[in-house]
Amino acid sequence: MPVPVKVWVRLCVVGRRFSYNQPRFPYATAFLFYPHLIVNLFDLSHKRILVTGSNAGLGFHVAQGLARHGAQVILNGRNIDKLRDAADRLRKEGYPVEEGRFDITSESEVRNAIAELCREKAIDVLINNAGIQRRVRLDEVSLTVWNEVIQANLTGAMIVSREVAKEMISRQEGKIINVCSLMSEFARTTTGPYTAAKGGLKMLTKVMCADWAQFNIQINAIGPGYFITEMTQVLADNPEFDGWVKQRTPARRWGLPFELVGAAVFLSSDASSFVNGQILYVDGGMSAVL
Repeated sequence: MPVPVKVWVRLCVVGRRFSYNQPRFPYATAFLFYPHLIVNLFDLSHKRILVTGSNAGLGFHVAQGLARHGAQVILNGRNIDKLRDAADRLRKEGYPVEEGRFDITSESEVRNAIAELCREKAIDVLINNAGIQRRVRLDEVSLTVWNEVIQANLTGAMIVSREVAKEMISRQEGKIINVCSLMSEFARTTTGPYTAAKGGLKMLTKVMCADWAQFNIQINAIGPGYFITEMTQVLADNPEFDGWVKQRTPARRWGLPFELVGAAVFLSSDASSFVNGQILYVDGGMSAVL
């Protein structure tokens, strides 16, 4: 049975003085003295993962993929009926799943929900996926719409991360994955609030690393390109937009939801124990070309 990093690190306490001046996390010692313990760095069977905004769309597909790789997932959403339906879909597939209904933009709801979820068992990985898009030109955007998008895509991720990180800091371990976007790097017309929020999320990922990496918490991000989901199918069915995506993407196609799972598995697993503050783009090469 694969042994998680946290187990074999703790077994190496006796060899602490051989850990190359890294007494808190003697990984080098673990490899030197306990190589037989390293079986499957990508194993998620010991991980409990909270995915926000996971009752539909890419969030659900990522949670489903993580469950298929052995994780115990916690689905999240505001609509209790949609949340229950999503959870039932995974339960019918035979996967253990929990439900965490709360609004990520409400401090009180987040604080109470995280405290309840962590009461008996820790959250090993948090994936900040929840977000919204409101298309409007900047000269026409209302402050209400601007704040709504910033709250859902940026402030909410900070609030949930802050509450989860408190518990991770006390345990001296954990992982946070922010779902960024191509709009974290580039802009398109009518995407002002969303682009500002996703650009902010990119930098939030880096400052979380600056603050929390010292506590053995890895904070990274995934930047999806254009993926076909229930919500984007209408765009894929539009010949003009579909043509633009395929022409702009070196892979000459849209991404499929399962193709985002590998990045989530990697960043959730012990394989990424020394990866921190990075944004991994899964976009068919779109961000690599002009």
